[in-house]
Amino acid sequence: MKVEVTELGPLKRSLKIEVPQEDVNQQFTAVYGELNRQVRIPGFRPGKAPLNLLEQRYGKDVGEDVIRRLIPTYYEKAIRQAGIVPVVVEVPPIERVKIKKDAPFSFTATVEIKPSIQLRDYKAPNPISLKMDPRTVTDEQMNKVLDTLRERQAKLDAAPPGTALADGSYAVLDVEGFLDLAPLEGATKAGIVHKLGAKLPVMGLEVDEQLTGKKEGQLIEVSQPYPASHPDPKLAGKTVVFRITVAAVKQKQLAPLDDEFAKDCGPYSSLAELTDKLREEMERALKREIEDTYKDTILKRLAETHHFDVPETLVERELAAMVRQRLDQEARMRGRQPVADPEAHAERQQEIKKLQEEFRPEAERRVKIGMILEAIAEKEGLAVEQGDLDAEVAKMGAELRLPVEEIAKIIKAGGDEAIDELRGRIMADKSLDFVYRHAVIQK
Repeated sequence: MKVEVTELGPLKRSLKIEVPQEDVNQQFTAVYGELNRQVRIPGFRPGKAPLNLLEQRYGKDVGEDVIRRLIPTYYEKAIRQAGIVPVVVEVPPIERVKIKKDAPFSFTATVEIKPSIQLRDYKAPNPISLKMDPRTVTDEQMNKVLDTLRERQAKLDAAPPGTALADGSYAVLDVEGFLDLAPLEGATKAGIVHKLGAKLPVMGLEVDEQLTGKKEGQLIEVSQPYPASHPDPKLAGKTVVFRITVAAVKQKQLAPLDDEFAKDCGPYSSLAELTDKLREEMERALKREIEDTYKDTILKRLAETHHFDVPETLVERELAAMVRQRLDQEARMRGRQPVADPEAHAERQQEIKKLQEEFRPEAERRVKIGMILEAIAEKEGLAVEQGDLDAEVAKMGAELRLPVEEIAKIIKAGGDEAIDELRGRIMADKSLDFVYRHAVIQK
């Protein structure tokens, strides 16, 4: 086999690959042999049809089959022989080629290769230096959490007689709608609990201003005109008068911060135990937040201190994934099903192009960081073990509230690509953890 490598750019190589004549003939013989056993030609027993007849009838199809068999095998041999590491494992698009027996077969493949990354400043003697994050859980934050719990446990009690409604107080409202002085069907509702100041409508009406200062037993009237174009002919061009009665005035009563309150919040025997548990959870959450902040800084430093060309193939893949994710999110927000292939819809081309321009810098950054972390993992001998995969699947199950078996089934359904993506994500996390453990936090 002959291989000619031509440099087309910093990361692009053209491979002209020539398959020896004897290998071509061997493959033709194998394909015609299989074909002879499968086809039925009148006048000949199975497997006994003459070769020249098979060539006349099936020569073109056989040639294409031979090409499909030869290219993957000899492409892999060629990249090994040339010492090239492509950025993707699959065979790249091949130029249109022709093949015939008793002659060598040549084809050309254009591949992108992985850049050479000179790692620096990620561990001793030149580790990444981080500025200490001094945040701690404060008493003020603890008090806010306790206040939130008190709000959740609060009860609505009757306000003292004669209490006027104001922001923060609650009204129990009975509403009746009238059209032309007659009760309107479907416009009556009793026992509506409404908090003044929340600016929430009552049966589509803004009533906070009219209710302010009213007391139990008092009534207000709110007129609601409807346009002539209203779809309900009974209401079109008419005005409905809503009579709203304040059936009761309520006040929220917060439970005192004591041991009984703690018991109502869960399996706690005292307020001190509840407070200690809350502080422990808040400190754990803050620690994760600070660690994530440190790691974001590390990723930024790694991107800034390493300079190399990023493979366009990987950027385009990342960009396509980012665009699809955004379009899927927008579709779900509008209550629609995600489009299977957004680029197949001509009306979306402008939107997709705009998103591609917006996301390209971030896609390039993600690919660059991914390649740096991959290089660190390779240099440090990091590996993804079965335990790492099991832990990640368990974590995904907890986040999505699905059984581990269901998550594993979803990943398996995605094939090798989904498993490789999961392994790649775990490996990147392990590399980042390695750099984080070797970083220096300045006090």
